[in-house]
Amino acid sequence: MNRAEPVEAVLFDLDGTLFDHAGAAAEAAAASLPGTDAAYVARRWLELAEPVFARYLAGEVGFAEQRRIRITMLAAELGLGDWDAARADAWLAAYLERYRDAWRLFPDVGGCLDALESRAVPIGIITNGDGAQQRAKLEGLGLSARFPHVVISGEAGAAKPAAEIFHLACRAMGVAPGRAGYVGDRLATDALGARAAGMLGVWLDRPGGTTAAGTGPDDPGVPRITTLAGLPALLG
Repeated sequence: MNRAEPVEAVLFDLDGTLFDHAGAAAEAAAASLPGTDAAYVARRWLELAEPVFARYLAGEVGFAEQRRIRITMLAAELGLGDWDAARADAWLAAYLERYRDAWRLFPDVGGCLDALESRAVPIGIITNGDGAQQRAKLEGLGLSARFPHVVISGEAGAAKPAAEIFHLACRAMGVAPGRAGYVGDRLATDALGARAAGMLGVWLDRPGGTTAAGTGPDDPGVPRITTLAGLPALLG
């Protein structure tokens, strides 16, 4: 990695990077629709999240409403009829309990954070989502104490990949963007977004992750790792 400035602080994405959101969401959705094709439900629930959550980030729908849209679409596809808001909310309440029960960190998280903390490298989080839910995840996953610096799109008024949210996080940590790194599992939203904001954007290309294999750039300015275990060595 060739950089004129050293990395003095590292920020992370949350969902898909530290927290196995896809695994928890798929497990909870399948368990919440018994008698249906569990594999189809798990896959489709995640697929529907992409375009509908983008509408939430754009301010077109609220956080609760984007969930209602997803389950009413899925119910219709499964031949379960047209669900009104009350039925959708009742389903979502049960789903969210199962989702919380399935929260877990990826197994490579602890070792990576321990290595950075042993070097006294400041760490933070930038995540897109609802402030209350994302902070509940951090608390439930035991990450709140480890990450004093957390910037969430629902609280910040800007969402990745906009440079504004990256710069806001850097200011909060007291580090210039050129001296900060950002690690995330989404190539465009995370790694390229961070690079456009003047940071070192690191793409965490987990097996079976959110970016299709073979679509990453052949660009030394966007380093690629397949596990967080490789991050300390990458940073030198």
